[in-house]
This record gives sequence, C-alpha cells and structure tokens, in this order.
Amino acid sequence: MSELMMSARQLSKRFGGLLAVNDVSLDLWRNRIHAVIGPNGAGKSTLTALLSGDLEPTSGEVVLESRNVTGWSPNRLARHGLGRSFQKTNIFPVFTVWENARLAAQSRDPHTWHWFTGATSLKAVNERATRALELAGLLHRRDVQADAISHGEQRQLEIAMALATNPKVLLLDEPLAGMGVTEAEKMVSLLTRLKKDHALLLIEHDMDAVFALADQLTVMVNGKVIASGSAAEIRNHADVRAAYLGEEQ
Repeated sequence: MSELMMSARQLSKRFGGLLAVNDVSLDLWRNRIHAVIGPNGAGKSTLTALLSGDLEPTSGEVVLESRNVTGWSPNRLARHGLGRSFQKTNIFPVFTVWENARLAAQSRDPHTWHWFTGATSLKAVNERATRALELAGLLHRRDVQADAISHGEQRQLEIAMALATNPKVLLLDEPLAGMGVTEAEKMVSLLTRLKKDHALLLIEHDMDAVFALADQLTVMVNGKVIASGSAAEIRNHADVRAAYLGEEQ
C-alpha cells in the first residue's frame, strides 16, 4: 500500500540572477519510483540538494512524513529516515565493503560511544550493515577492499551504505551512470527490490531504465516542471518530445 513519505511544495532556489529551481512541487510515495528527468542544466541535481538539506531553498517547503523539514541539515534529515546517493560515487575506497556498510550503520546510532562498549549496540550495527549488503547484493563481497570492486559494485555499495541507515526515502542521483549493460541490469533489479519498502526519487539519464522503472515522471527544463505523469503520458507529451527529446513539433 502506498503512503506519502515526502513532498516538495513550490520549491525554488535562486543563485543571484539564476533561478535554478522554479516553483517545483512533487510527492514521493512508498512503493513507487518517481523519476525526475530533463536535459543538463534543468535543475535536477539542485532539486535533489534541496530535498536532502545540502542547499536551503529560497522559497517553498520540504515535508517529510507530514513534518516540515525545510532548512534541516543533511545529518538531521538522515536521522529521520532520508538516505541518498550522489552523482559521483561517495565511498571509503581503502576500507572493505563490510567496513563501509558498518560505518554507515554506526552513524545512525544515537549513542556512538556505545558502539565501542555495548554488545547490544554493536550487534544492532552489524545487523543493519549485513541486511544492507544482502539487499544490495554485495554480501559475498564483504571482505574485498572497496577500490578493488567494479564501478557498478561501488554504486551498489553506496546504496548499501544509505540502506544501512534505515531510510524510508531514498534520493538517488544517477545511480546507473557509467555502467555497462550487465551492471545496469543489476542496478535496475536492485531499485525494483528497494521500491517495496521505500519511496524513491530517481535522477537518471538512461531513458530505457527510467521508462522501465518509474511509476511517475517529472520533466524539468530550465528549473521548471513542464510535465508530470506516467511513463506513457510523458513519452507522448508534445512539450517533452520537443524540449527534452529534441523533436520538432
């Protein structure tokens, strides 16, 4: 059953004379993947930064589970159920796959020092890390140093690190970037599994993956939303075909 987990309400971000995000509203529901697409410079990554707390909006608000979280720090949002991946893979390359996941799980422990002294806390951290790696399909790679695994597996590891924090909402910025066909298929399968228990926002340029995965699409051009709807609606939308796919009217 779908449940509204996060919303943007008339969200805008201005950098001097540039309005990078202009009056954007969208809803993220559990059991659904909401893809945001558009050409380079459309404002997609800026929108993600606003939702994740990396940037403070010029106007509008962000709501997480009925709570106004506008202006909250990324750390505070993470403690309340928001996880994200980045456009550039963000892992600890000199640590093992397991150590990366365990560090992420530990970061959500409200009493960090208990991790060193409390058996219960240590057990909970290890269990979160194990579950995250299992869900991401990396448990069999747990003892491998992170810089020795493939690019696709590193992207999976970054998502596993987000999962280790027990998120309810996942913001994923180009998770398929730079992948070959086989790696992309694995990532599509992973995102399909994650959809069951999470609300997902997907920023992605791989249109085959987007149209295969997304329940809802929002199309941005020059900071504004020009269309929002199902995959079929977006695929046949005249403004989208002209502005994003570069087709003549």
